[in-house]
Amino acid sequence: MQKLAETTHEIHGLLRERWSPRAFADRVVEPDKLRSLLEAARWAPSSYNEQPWSFIVATKGHAGEYERLLSCLVEGNVRWAQHAPVLMLSVARLAFERNRKPNRHAFHDVGLAVENLVIQGMALGLFVHQMAGFHVDRAREVYGIPEGYEPVAVMAIGYLDDPGRLPDDLRERELAPRTRKPLDSFVFSGQWGQPSPLVHGKAR
Repeated sequence: MQKLAETTHEIHGLLRERWSPRAFADRVVEPDKLRSLLEAARWAPSSYNEQPWSFIVATKGHAGEYERLLSCLVEGNVRWAQHAPVLMLSVARLAFERNRKPNRHAFHDVGLAVENLVIQGMALGLFVHQMAGFHVDRAREVYGIPEGYEPVAVMAIGYLDDPGRLPDDLRERELAPRTRKPLDSFVFSGQWGQPSPLVHGKAR
């Protein structure tokens, strides 16, 4: 199943193809491919090259570990994410190692690393669905995440499956068209809220 983005301007094919499914196939993700995803995350840019990201990985091949991470999800996400062969939790280090000062870009940089991971996954035929719906305090407790580190998001990773296997409400969302805000609603010039002429092809 493809859900290609209907773009206004040309973008790379992997970006057009990327979306966040809920229907995951009962198929093992090869360890080499998982390592490729993590290697891609490793090479993301970050402020002062601090690389403030960490990842906790659980696969269905290790049932106990998988259930621990699954137990951190809110009930609505457990309904579908329990079928994904891989779950992964991203964590941000909130202070710079170089001087222990707060790193206000930590979440931004973790997001960059995850996007590298997501696009590498697309190149390998894997899809990633990121979830904000999880119990942060439980994740912190279950994994002993220390002070100064913040759980960011949980990801479900795997190969696509037939959306027909989803419950009716989830299948409807799975099949719904993808939408995005137009560029002129968030690309500004001159002052806040003033659309940039660039987005209408008027800039020189």
